[in-house]
Amino acid sequence: MRTFRRNVLAWYAAHGRDLPWRRTCDPYAIVVSEIMLHQTQVSRVIPFYQRFLETYPTVEALASARRRDVKRLTDPLGYKIRGRWLHAIAQHVAEERAGYFPQTIDELRRLPGVGRYTAGAVMSFAFHRDAPILDTNVARLLSRYFGGQDNRRELWALASRVIPPGKAYVFNQALMDLGALVCVSRAPRCVTCPLRRGCRMLHP
Repeated sequence: MRTFRRNVLAWYAAHGRDLPWRRTCDPYAIVVSEIMLHQTQVSRVIPFYQRFLETYPTVEALASARRRDVKRLTDPLGYKIRGRWLHAIAQHVAEERAGYFPQTIDELRRLPGVGRYTAGAVMSFAFHRDAPILDTNVARLLSRYFGGQDNRRELWALASRVIPPGKAYVFNQALMDLGALVCVSRAPRCVTCPLRRGCRMLHP
């Protein structure tokens, strides 16, 4: 496990993506990014994310907006329910929580549109807690490298175990990028992968 962690972090230090939502720890901005990234490619989300935060820079600004105006910004991104989710989240946080986002997985998951993955992302990227994340890219990477994990419960447990204590913020980002850029679904770039020597897919 130590070698796995070290190689993942070393690769990320050299090759990690510079994404706009990684330049902030504001839970509001993190939630906006995660809702927008749902079933949508990163490159497509970036301009929508930037435009959205320029229009609604705070959770209070979004909460006071008209829903149809919010959806006018988000609907062209597709998956049209996300505008309603973002508006409902903002209204709840602004009106029921004095503008402060929940800081536990269970409370975050009570927000509209927030599942286990999004809650983990907010906990690790906004609050720097050691919470696991498991998107398609991370699940594929962990399953290939460690082998034998054939259900989501096992993969979630593994995603939690691999996090170096106190480093979920950077490690989760590293796993996502390595899965998205190297350990891709078709034609994985095993020759350049920093994990190739210990990978169960390559060395059953």
